[in-house]
Amino acid sequence: MGTDGARTDRLGLLLDQFDQAREMAGVRLTGLGDEEYLWEPVPGCWSIRRREEAVTPRAFGPGAWVLDLGAPDIPPSEYAEVARQAAGGMTVAKIAEDWSVSVERVEQVLAHTGAPEPDETPVTTIAWRLAHLHVEFAGGWEWTFGEQRQDPRLLVDFTPSAGLALERFWRAVDRWRDSIAAVTEGQLDTVGFSQYPYGSHPDDPFITVLSGANLEFIHHMAEIALLRDLWRACGHRFSPAGSEADG
Repeated sequence: MGTDGARTDRLGLLLDQFDQAREMAGVRLTGLGDEEYLWEPVPGCWSIRRREEAVTPRAFGPGAWVLDLGAPDIPPSEYAEVARQAAGGMTVAKIAEDWSVSVERVEQVLAHTGAPEPDETPVTTIAWRLAHLHVEFAGGWEWTFGEQRQDPRLLVDFTPSAGLALERFWRAVDRWRDSIAAVTEGQLDTVGFSQYPYGSHPDDPFITVLSGANLEFIHHMAEIALLRDLWRACGHRFSPAGSEADG
């Protein structure tokens, strides 16, 4: 504990960071309507779509609506992470497995010199960002505190309703947070405490997984906030019912 009752232990700092980010995100998402939720600001966006209208090769979901996902690759923004994985002792084969790419692609990334070229990943809608985070939190909980058997890609029933999506999303987020609050110091340091099947979670200390989850939440919520600002700046209203958020 620190001064004035503020927690300064490792878990306390991560929880405080997450709680503040969750509070800000809740404010920023107030008034989100269906049209804005699905708004595609440029051609070629990734979003959620009816299964029969999917435009990406790996779109997934258990129901009538699926989440766009393209062919597997390592984007330039992740080259440094791949280098860290290799420096930490992961084999090229294991890195390739984690990223769902070929060994040759990993070797190409590791051999890259100079500044990485700009990412060419598609613009994504608010619906896509929320759905992506929902899968991460639902899957993270299942493979850490749950039965560790359900495919994360089949845990979230995507919906075109902003209100319903947010209700389900916050429920998954809060369940994750409640479970995290009970983690022990020993569990924070346990490699493989999370067995989430996509990525390096089984090879990482759990505190690294928690830090990554916070980062993922914060940066995607910042992107959503910017999309809301652009929606408003383009002259749209935030809610079909006529209410507006402050942006």
